[in-house]
Amino acid sequence: MNILVALGCGVLFGLGLVFSGMVDPVRVLGFLDLAGKWDPTLIFVLCGAVSVSFVGYRLSRRMSKPVCAERFNLPTGTAIDSRLLGGAALFGIGWGLAGICPGPAIVMLAIEPGPACLFVTAMITGMLLRRVLADSY
Repeated sequence: MNILVALGCGVLFGLGLVFSGMVDPVRVLGFLDLAGKWDPTLIFVLCGAVSVSFVGYRLSRRMSKPVCAERFNLPTGTAIDSRLLGGAALFGIGWGLAGICPGPAIVMLAIEPGPACLFVTAMITGMLLRRVLADSY
């Protein structure tokens, strides 16, 4: 049952990314280009996502456990350290250069596999490299 719920949530999320235009790198880069020809249309997507997350997070705080799991898996770290800032900067630079972030890249594998394969390969390589580097410290 949990697999079906996860599949349904993933499909719903993917459809939301497609219909909102988040899988179009040109549109995303237009939104991120504040100094150039700025395309503000994705701000509605941002506001919708933040609103849904806010409500969901507030509701989760009132629940003893999720509907389809034994416990919540919420982040416990609160430190804003160099690892967090470095990772956030790297994510932002990558998003600003390619106009793609991980969620839309996975959806793009089904729509436009060529460019998406390159991005997903680079993303997985970065994840593996991060794991190797984290284990060495």
